[in-house]
Parts: sequence; C-alpha cells; structure tokens
Amino acid sequence: MSASGRRRRKRRGDGYRAPVTRRETREARAAADSPAPKAPPRRREHPDRPRAPWGSFPLVEIVILIGLVLLLVGFFVAEVRGTIMILAGISLVALATLELTIREHFSGYRSHSSVLAGAVTVFVLGLGFFLAWPVPVQLGAGAAAFIAGFYLFREAFKRRSGGLGFR
Repeated sequence: MSASGRRRRKRRGDGYRAPVTRRETREARAAADSPAPKAPPRRREHPDRPRAPWGSFPLVEIVILIGLVLLLVGFFVAEVRGTIMILAGISLVALATLELTIREHFSGYRSHSSVLAGAVTVFVLGLGFFLAWPVPVQLGAGAAAFIAGFYLFREAFKRRSGGLGFR
C-alpha cells in the first residue's frame, strides 16, 4: 500500500481520546445526542438602575474612600485629632451610603426599607439623647420609629416597584 493510498485520520486537540470499548462508545453517543447542560441563570441587572444627579462621576465612591482613609488614619493619630478623624470618617461613609440607599430605594431598584428605618431610628435615639429623655422613653421611641419607618418605606417601595415587596 502506498503512502497516498492510506487514510489519514485527523487528530483532535483538547485531550480528546477516541472511545475504545462499547460502553465508552455508547456513552459518547449519548453525550452527543443529549443537549448541552444549560448554564445557571445569571442575575440580570434591573434596567432602571437609578442615575445620580451628577451623572457618571463616581462621587459616592470617592466620598466613601475619603471616609475610609479618615477612619484608618484616625486610629493612628493620638488624642482629640484622631477621635475627630474617626467621627468624620464614619459620618462621611454613613452619609454617602445613605444617599445611595435613598436613591435606589425610591427609584424602585432595590428595597432598603430596614436600612432607612434604621437611619430614622438612629436619628430619634440621638434626638432623645440630646434632649435627655429617660432611657425607657428613648428605647420605646426608637422601636416605634423603626417599626413605623419600616412600614412606610416598604409601602413606598411597593408603589415604586409595581407591587413588589423586595427586589
């Protein structure tokens, strides 16, 4: 037999090995006949993601970064200056996060009812502290503020999202 008369097989890459036994052949045919497994569904981003009033400038991210830097530096600076830096860092991070939370919640993008109700609760507790309310009154007012705030924020989200309680 001449070299031109021989049949040449095409070699496959990817570590392919031809089936040797009947069982392997049967399994290879079954695998070829069955449809490919579906990829798990990916979480799709909601198309109505709220846009910031200042456009695409990453203001919230920059403010959070500045707040984190103030927090870290404040831990290494002694005395009153360090305490002020820590408080300023916490305040900046909290305000930037609260702004993003409010924007996402009231656009119907994501429900942040408990975070917003917690912010109202912190405000009421701070008010009670500075007005020197008794501790049981402070706790009662804080609990009432959280429950009322959660209910109202949840209802507002339902109106904005088309009836969904959370997303």
